[in-house]
Amino acid sequence: MLCLRQVCLFTLRRYQARTLCSDLLLSQINSCTHEDEVFSLVERNKARLSEKHVGIALNVLWQLQKKRPFLLRTSGYVRNHSQFLTLCILAENKVEHMEDDVIVDTLYSILRLNVEDHVSLAKVLVTEAWKRLERQVLLSLPALSKFALCLYKQHRHFSPIICQVAHIVDMKLDSIQDIRILSVLMISISEVITESFRDRLLHKAEQLLEEKDEVHFNYARRILQFLQNVKLRYHPLLEKCNRIFLESASDLDIHSISHIFGLYEQLGFDNAEFRLIAKQLLSETIDDYYDPETFAKLFFSLGPMAGSKVRERLLVTAAHMAEEFSSHQVLTILKTMQKMKCRDSHLLKKMASVLHKHLDSYHVLQLVKLTQYLVVLHCQDLELFAKLKMLLLGYLKSSVIPADTAAIIRVLAMLPSFQVEEIIINKAAAVLPQCRLHHLNCIATALVKWNHHGKLHWQNSSELCAKLLQKLNDCGFQRLQKPNNLNLLLEELTHVNGEWFEEVLNEETVAMCQRLIDEITWANVLPLSFFLIKSDHRCPALFDRIASVTVENIDKIPASEIYFILLLFSALNYDPPDNEEFFKSCIQHLTSNLSHLETYHLVLLGHVLAMAGYFPPVLITTIFNVSFLSKLDAQLKVLPDLVKQRVHLSLMKLNRAVCLECPEFHIPWFHEPYCQRVFHKGTSRINPQRQRIHRMLTEILGGSHHSRISVLTPYCYEIDFECVLDVNKKPVSYMAQNVPLDGVGGIHLRHDVKDEGRKALPPGAQRVALEFLDKKAFSKDYSRHLKGEPAVKKRHLEMLGYRVVQIPHFEWNSMVLSTKGEQLEYLRQQLYGIQ
Repeated sequence: MLCLRQVCLFTLRRYQARTLCSDLLLSQINSCTHEDEVFSLVERNKARLSEKHVGIALNVLWQLQKKRPFLLRTSGYVRNHSQFLTLCILAENKVEHMEDDVIVDTLYSILRLNVEDHVSLAKVLVTEAWKRLERQVLLSLPALSKFALCLYKQHRHFSPIICQVAHIVDMKLDSIQDIRILSVLMISISEVITESFRDRLLHKAEQLLEEKDEVHFNYARRILQFLQNVKLRYHPLLEKCNRIFLESASDLDIHSISHIFGLYEQLGFDNAEFRLIAKQLLSETIDDYYDPETFAKLFFSLGPMAGSKVRERLLVTAAHMAEEFSSHQVLTILKTMQKMKCRDSHLLKKMASVLHKHLDSYHVLQLVKLTQYLVVLHCQDLELFAKLKMLLLGYLKSSVIPADTAAIIRVLAMLPSFQVEEIIINKAAAVLPQCRLHHLNCIATALVKWNHHGKLHWQNSSELCAKLLQKLNDCGFQRLQKPNNLNLLLEELTHVNGEWFEEVLNEETVAMCQRLIDEITWANVLPLSFFLIKSDHRCPALFDRIASVTVENIDKIPASEIYFILLLFSALNYDPPDNEEFFKSCIQHLTSNLSHLETYHLVLLGHVLAMAGYFPPVLITTIFNVSFLSKLDAQLKVLPDLVKQRVHLSLMKLNRAVCLECPEFHIPWFHEPYCQRVFHKGTSRINPQRQRIHRMLTEILGGSHHSRISVLTPYCYEIDFECVLDVNKKPVSYMAQNVPLDGVGGIHLRHDVKDEGRKALPPGAQRVALEFLDKKAFSKDYSRHLKGEPAVKKRHLEMLGYRVVQIPHFEWNSMVLSTKGEQLEYLRQQLYGIQ
C-alpha cells in the first residue's frame, strides 16, 4: 500500500512538472520573434512536443511571415528548413488527437506558407477534418469558414467535401451573424450552390452589411468575388460594397485597388467616385512601386485614367522594366495599353521582344487575348505573329472545347496576311453542333471576313464555305430552340452581336422572347431591355409587358437600372398603353433615389427622359447647377473615353431640349463651342446619295442659290438641306436675303443662336429642312418605325420655325422611285406639301 502511494505521488509530480514545462514551452513558442527561434525550440524539445505545441508552432511561423511586407517574406526558407519538416511529421502523427480548431489552423498555416496541396500533411489534415464533418462533430462557424477557405485555396471547388460544407451552411445560414464568416463561406461554396441558395446568401449578405456600421473592405471584396464566381451583376450588393471601399479609402493599397478594379471590370460595374479616390491615392505614391509585380498592378489601375504627365511616366517606366516582367505581367501591360488606346511604338517593341521568351508559358485563351491585344495595338513584329499563328493552329488541331475552338478561329481571322487552311474550316464544322450562340457568331464573323477578303484558296473553297455558312445558320436556329427558359436565353444573348446574328437570327430571337413573354419578371427586365435595344426591334407585346412588370415592381428594381429600361422606350420611340403611369412611376422612383445615383448617370437619365418629353424639375435643377457640373467635370476626367463622350453628348442634348421645350427653367445654352468642335471634327454627312438629292433639289428650285447643304442650325442641329419658300411657295434666293454661302459646295455653318438669316425672311416665308433618313433612323422590324432621336430632332426643328420634310431611305430607294423623273416628282411633292 505504501509502495502504491509512492508510485502515485511520483506520477502526479511528474505530470505536474510536465504540465508546467509544457506551458512554459507553449509560452516560449508564442514569444518567438523570428523563425529561427521557433526552429531552435523545436529542435531542443522534439520529444516533448504535443499536438497543441506543433499547431501553435506552425501558426507562429505563418504569423511571423504575415507581419513582413510581401516582397520581404521568406516562405521558401521556412519550408526548406529541416525543423519545418520535423514539425510536419509530428503534426501528421498527432492529427487524430488535435482539436478541431488546431486542425484547421494548422492546415491554414501550411497553405499560407505555400506548402504544396499534395504534401501528405495537407492531405491528412483535410481527410481528418472531413471525417469530423461527416460525424457532425466539426466545426464551429469560425473554424468551418477557415476550413472552407483552405479548400478553396486548394482549388477543391467541386469536391464532395465542399458540398458537405455547403450543406452545413445551408442549415446554419440563419444563425450566421458575422459578415467575415459569411463572406468566406460564400466564395468557398460558390461553385456548388443552387440559384435559390445563392439568392438566400445574397439576402443574408445584404442584411448583415446593413446592420453593421463598420465593415472591413476585405469582406466586401470577398462578396464581389462571390458575385464574379456566380457571374451575377447584382447592383444592390455592388453599390453597398462600393460604399464600403469609399469609406475605407485610407486603408486601401495597390494590391487591393487593382483587385477591386479587376472585379469591377469582370462584373461590368464602374464608379467614378471610386476611380477619383484611387487615382489620387495611386498618384501620390507612384514612386513607391519599383518592383515588376506592384508596378504592373499600378499600370493596370492608374494607366487608363492618368493625365498626360503621369501617363508618360508610366510608359517610360514600363519600357525600362520590360525585361523583368513575368508572362502574366506582360499580358496585363498589353491589356491596359489597349484600354488606354496607347500605341507607343517603343513600349510595344519592348513588350514584343519580351514575349518571344514567354510564349510557351501561356495557355490557349491567354494566347487568344495576347494576339487580340497585339493586333489592336498595331504591333509590327511579323516574326511574333508567325509564332502566335503556329501556336494557335497547334491548339486548334487538338482542341475539343467548342468555346476554345471558336475563340481561336475568331482571333486567327484578325491576324495580318493570314492564309486559311482547310483544316480550320473542317474543325469549325465539327464543333458547330456543340457551340453556344456567341461561339457560332465568332466562327461566322471569321468565315465571312475570310470569304470577303479572298483568303479561301483551295479547290471547292466557295462551295465548302457556303455549306458551312448554311450549317452555321441551321445550328443557330436549333440553338435558339434549346433554352425553353427566358433567363437561359438571355444569358446566351449577353455577348452576342455582329452582322451574322443581326441578319440571320435577330428576328427569330425576338420571336422566341415573345413566346416566353410570361417569364418576364422584374429580375430579368434589364437584360431583356439590353437585348431589345441592341436588336433595334420594336415589339409592342414585349414592350408592353416590360412596362407593366416595371410599374408593378418598381421598388424592387435598382434605380441605376431604370435608365436602360427608359432608354428602350425612348430610343425606339414607343409609348406603352399606360404611358403616363409608366413614366410617372419611373420618375418618382428615380427622384427619391437621386442621392444614390452617380453624377454622370443623372445626365444620362435626364437626356433619356427628355427624349420622351419628360423634364422632372428636381432632376433638371440638380443637373444644371454649378457645383453639380464642377463635380461632373472632375469625374469625367477618370471615366473611359466612350463613357465620357456619351455623357458630354447627352448633356449637350439635354441642354438643348431644356432650352427649347422648358424655357421656364431659365437654363442658358452653353454648348455652342462644344458643338462647333464636334461638327468640325466629325465625319461629313455629304455622301454621294445626298449630293445626288442636292442636285435634284437645285433643279427643282431653279438654282444652287436657293438651297444649302449641311446646315448647322441654331442650337446646333445639322440638317441635310435647307431652303426658304415664300408665302406662295416660291423659292427665295439666299442671295436676296444677303446670307452668304460658306465653304465649298454650298455648305453653310450658322454660328449664332439668334440666326441672322431668319430676320431677313420675307413676310409669310418659311424655312424648310429636308432630311434624308438612312436605315439607322428606323427600327429594324417590319414596322420601320421612326426612332427617338430623329423624332426629337423633327420636334425641335419645328420649334425653331422649320417645316421638316423627312425622306426615308426605303421610299427613296424603292422600285416606285426607280427613275430620275420619279425621284424629282417625289421630291417636288414632299417639298411643296402636295399629296
